[in-house]
Amino acid sequence: MRTYTDRIYNAMANQLNELNVNSGSHAEQLKESIKVCKKAMTKLKKFISGYAFDNENEEIIFFKEIKPLFYSKYIYFINVYNFLMQFPAGGEEAVVSYINFHLSDLQRFFDNNKAFYQYYRSGSSQLDQVYFTRGGFDVQMELEDFEEDELYSTSHDYKLSKIIANEKFQDYLRSEHARVGNGHITPIESGKIFPFQHPNWTASPTDAVELIYSLKASGSVNNGNVDVSELVAIFEFVFQMEIKETYHKIIDISRRKKMIPIFLSKLTDALLRLINDKLSA
Repeated sequence: MRTYTDRIYNAMANQLNELNVNSGSHAEQLKESIKVCKKAMTKLKKFISGYAFDNENEEIIFFKEIKPLFYSKYIYFINVYNFLMQFPAGGEEAVVSYINFHLSDLQRFFDNNKAFYQYYRSGSSQLDQVYFTRGGFDVQMELEDFEEDELYSTSHDYKLSKIIANEKFQDYLRSEHARVGNGHITPIESGKIFPFQHPNWTASPTDAVELIYSLKASGSVNNGNVDVSELVAIFEFVFQMEIKETYHKIIDISRRKKMIPIFLSKLTDALLRLINDKLSA
């Protein structure tokens, strides 16, 4: 197994190095890098779909060491590409705020996954059988970071890929922060700087969860290509709040007897009242 997966990885790495040397703009390089990673990931999945692991240890090695190498690069390039595409049209203050927003978001991710992050960083292995073999998926614990293909996923291999990618993205952001501090701002047109003050969320955390899952389910953000955990992080940052146990909250919402979307119904009623008041004024 290792010989073939190494061959796929080395071919991917060589292509990425060529892009780094020969490609045009940074954005184009990132787009092509994402394509290269995706092709390599497809080859890897196709190989594993027809491969039988020799033993449990080999399965753990694949999901803990091999697969995250591919997926972490893919996630990292997407993170950097999105960061550049949404870069603010402002001066140094706007750029610093934008970078700090992403750094805060990453720190929140690490804090929310502290136990597993410490497990990974310490080089522990006592829970590898639970984390990195198929069939160990705990729906109540790991719903938001679990891929649907149970034959090609464990409960934590995707989470590990995100951790590796986010560590690298964090380093990238810190280097960009240092560049701004030295007077080097990414060349995007300057514009007016609007001071940002965090508003307060005055509804309940459960109401926030109802709205967040609705945004995810409706495809209203990134056409649905966004994790619930990312939407939660955005809400927590913007409103300076903490939303705990999102999965348990959505389960409680689903068990309501009279009406499930109570908060969305309140929003609808409030909008209709506003429209009726405006029309009758």
